[in-house]
Amino acid sequence: MRHFGLFAAGVAVAASMCVAQTVEAQARRGDVIQRIAVEGTNRIDPETVGSYLQVKVGEPFDPAKIDQSLKALFATGLFADVKIGREGATLVVRVIENPIINRIAYEGNRKLKDADIASEVPLRARSVYSKAQVEASVKRILDLYRATGRFGATVTPKVIDLPQNRVNLVFEINEGDVTAIRRIRFVGNRYFGDGDLREEVETKESAFWRFFGTSDVYDPDKLAADREKLRKFYLGRGFADMRVISAVAELTPDKTAFFITFTIVEGERYRFGKIDVISNLKGVQGDEFKRGLRLREGQRFDGDKIESTVDSLTSVAGTMGYAFVRVNPVLTPDRENKTVAVTFDIREGPKVFVERIEIKGNVRSRDEVIRRELRFSEGDAFNAERIRLSQRRLNNLDFFEKVEIVPREGTAPDKAIITVNVEEKATGELTLGAGYATDEGILGSIGVREKNFMGRGQDLSATFFLSQRTIGADMSFTEPNFLERNLAFGIDLFRRERDFTSEGSFGTRETGFRVRLGWRITEELTQVVAYEVNDKRVRDISSNASPLIKAEEGKTTTTQVGTTLTYDTRDNRFFPTEGFILSGTVAYAGPPGSEHYVKSILRGGVHYTLWPGYVVSLLGEGGVVHGIGNRGVRLNERFFLGGDSLRAFKIGGVGPRDRITGDTLGANKYYVVTAEFGFPLGLPKEYGIQGRVFTDIGSAFDIDVDSPLVQQRSTPRIAAGFGVSWSSPFGPLRIDLGLPIVRFDGDKKQLIHFRFGARF
Repeated sequence: MRHFGLFAAGVAVAASMCVAQTVEAQARRGDVIQRIAVEGTNRIDPETVGSYLQVKVGEPFDPAKIDQSLKALFATGLFADVKIGREGATLVVRVIENPIINRIAYEGNRKLKDADIASEVPLRARSVYSKAQVEASVKRILDLYRATGRFGATVTPKVIDLPQNRVNLVFEINEGDVTAIRRIRFVGNRYFGDGDLREEVETKESAFWRFFGTSDVYDPDKLAADREKLRKFYLGRGFADMRVISAVAELTPDKTAFFITFTIVEGERYRFGKIDVISNLKGVQGDEFKRGLRLREGQRFDGDKIESTVDSLTSVAGTMGYAFVRVNPVLTPDRENKTVAVTFDIREGPKVFVERIEIKGNVRSRDEVIRRELRFSEGDAFNAERIRLSQRRLNNLDFFEKVEIVPREGTAPDKAIITVNVEEKATGELTLGAGYATDEGILGSIGVREKNFMGRGQDLSATFFLSQRTIGADMSFTEPNFLERNLAFGIDLFRRERDFTSEGSFGTRETGFRVRLGWRITEELTQVVAYEVNDKRVRDISSNASPLIKAEEGKTTTTQVGTTLTYDTRDNRFFPTEGFILSGTVAYAGPPGSEHYVKSILRGGVHYTLWPGYVVSLLGEGGVVHGIGNRGVRLNERFFLGGDSLRAFKIGGVGPRDRITGDTLGANKYYVVTAEFGFPLGLPKEYGIQGRVFTDIGSAFDIDVDSPLVQQRSTPRIAAGFGVSWSSPFGPLRIDLGLPIVRFDGDKKQLIHFRFGARF
């Protein structure tokens, strides 16, 4: 062992001597770096250059490490050129520094502002000029233009040399035209034509009438959303196996247009097979949930009905006291019989409670304005249905461009943190209105409104309106959370003058105010109580007017208290396709006013979609006004039927009138019932043109004036016709052609009813 140790020591000494001799020999031959010289630096310290080198003094000239050093120096972006050479035992590094950017300018850009471009490009004034950074800036500018649909845009960078190694950088931009979508094609569709599918996707083919929108501008994100829209379209029509294989956008060689091609596999059309509910909740049988089913065996397969059934079954479980349930639909397709059996598996889910609510994105709106719309609070059981309801209520405020309610895990497994993300939008409005209606003639209005006054959710507005028949002004204020409770308090000031010369040879004027207090009893049921004081005048009576109207001339004062109860389940207040509304108003007028009466009005409507775009609506309304004591009901408190309420007849065209002069006198009672069927006209859905056929049945009758001059008949009048609505870029347009099927002497007809208006 001792001899082995001596042998190893000898080998080590010999090796050391060999290495020393090799290094000494390399030094004699000049293979070791004796010195590093840096040349060409001006602003940059030579030591900074040396810090990027992979070799040091005393090390051999290693070509691999020298190459790495060269790459490292270029990667800094500080140098336009770098050369590394050897002169004897000296490593010479020669550099040419990149210049400093003195100024950056953009020329030719009209659609994008300089500031918008500058905030996106990586280069800045007084930074180091770099070709790589310039190329990255060009690419980013092109991306910005492509996001606006200008795929033909070009960007040419130009460098202007200045003294002291400085440059001005100019990006010359040719924006080009918007690269529109020339054609959208579908491959693999058998059941539905290309035109049907084009209606469903958000991306549209270019057309001259789309100059107001961007639907015909290529957007990759929009194309991805269209794939999901197509899938939902097919799922809602029975195609459970439908797949979108690809969505390809091809740019023409001249970069002027895109061709979009969707490749799809429709699969077979299915119907629902056996529908079952399995309950894993203790003490609850599956049959107890069947009242929550929104589908039945034999119906066409519909993915939306499955989702709505999941929500419905979750709600049913909530009424049984189970706040934490999980409803899992299990689909079993039978491809031979083309049916899909659905089993809803209900079991207890993990118990999760709301730990904290975070509100983000609201700069102007106060937190309490958002919180009072939430249907949950800290400590409540987590409920997905309440989250969806809260999101819908926040959207209905119309204060926000975007609302997202996102749950995430809390500090414990049984806790959740709910984040409410909002993106505010402008809530102040300056509106100008213009249009024409057969009832009113030329229309005009100007208004100012702030829907979220001081960020408190208060609504403040003032409007002045003028037509050939009416002139007036309104001011209104509403506090939606009066006394920190679920109460909406409001006050209205108004003045209106109306001309009834063509119908009754008189005019009216009203001046007054109204105080309102409303509250929501349930999500669908609301009530409003109002107190109104109104100074009313019948004036401008023609010399040849009916003596019954001349007797009404003068001033009356009405002090009225009333209440309105409304139950509304419609899916849309303006263009309903599902649901119903029922509203009743009762008002009492008495002392200290000069008019004493009770007025009741009942309105209702139900809407049902037979097929997408085909909607049946049944509407009705009626009213009664009774004078109290020996006081009759005066002219300006009666009902006038016709126009929008009973098409094919003028306003006041139906009801009691003077049998000699033909002047309308108004009625104490009225009713009208409407059946309407709305349908598409075969035009693209995006045009916003809808047709309808209708039947109106109504009458106005009963007047507490005992005179042989009064001519009245309570027999129903019947009108039928068709109409067209167009949601044009300039405002809604509505034309109805009504024919009076049942009418009587003295009734005043109006075959065409036209309304067009815009707010801008």
